[in-house]
Amino acid sequence: MRKLAMLRSIQAFEAAARYENYTDAATELGVTPAAVGQQVRALEAWLDTPLFRRLGSGTNRLVLTDAARAALPQLRAGLDSLDAGMRHLRQHRTRSIITISTSQAFVARWLLPRLERFTSKHPEIDVRLDVSDRLVDIEHGEADVGIRFGPGTWDNLNTIKLMNEEVFPACSPTLLRESALPQTAHALSELTLIHDVTTPLTDIFPSWATWLAAQGIEGTRAARGLQINSPTAVLQAALNGHGVVLARRAFVVDELHDGRLIRLLPEVSWPIAWGYYIVLAGATLETSPTRAFINWLIDAARDTAATI
Repeated sequence: MRKLAMLRSIQAFEAAARYENYTDAATELGVTPAAVGQQVRALEAWLDTPLFRRLGSGTNRLVLTDAARAALPQLRAGLDSLDAGMRHLRQHRTRSIITISTSQAFVARWLLPRLERFTSKHPEIDVRLDVSDRLVDIEHGEADVGIRFGPGTWDNLNTIKLMNEEVFPACSPTLLRESALPQTAHALSELTLIHDVTTPLTDIFPSWATWLAAQGIEGTRAARGLQINSPTAVLQAALNGHGVVLARRAFVVDELHDGRLIRLLPEVSWPIAWGYYIVLAGATLETSPTRAFINWLIDAARDTAATI
């Protein structure tokens, strides 16, 4: 009789052993560090033997005991074998299910408006969306396919370039009913600027201060306007005519196409060094549902590039 009662605790122990701390293990498993610690302690109690020597401080404060280190390869192989068995069963379902992991913003602004086209073309495939800004563990089967925004390299994962990104100012036509379309950056800066305060302070995305400085406009002008801590609300404010937003092309392509937003100063381009990538484990592409979804994604991204 197999002793699998502690399977969840074994999974928590394996992740904690790999990272040598509870925090990173918790991020991978989607739980709290306290929950990981509780599962590990439960496993130690069940085995009646310690698995870690716990150091007093530092990020990597867990050290495997000799017994735990000797058993870890077999436990890891067992988890990998279970994962492979589950993948095999999933491939032989009457209906196919594919799990897609990507960020909340990408789902809301690009994927969902297009997803019905895929489900209409492939009614035999059920799509499950894992909507989260954390990086799920695709290598170990938390999702079949990920769509990530980044530099294009992730450890142990295959990547397929989906599309590039650029940032530009945009606003609703209603904002310009009583003023002329701005022809210069200086004229644009006279309008109400909408700031997304959740944008990371990195060189990847420009702030209004950075964008205006690149156009030769310095000073306090860029700090004026509407400050919002939600990307979705930022775009909604622009759609409602409250000001000008620095928009990501992929997230406003539909609104530009149907005229709900206008791109301002189209001659000014700010390409983003990062891009959108399909990420997947090596064996995942072998399944027909995955191939179908990836092919559709690539076609949808090509349509997006040709829209405006």
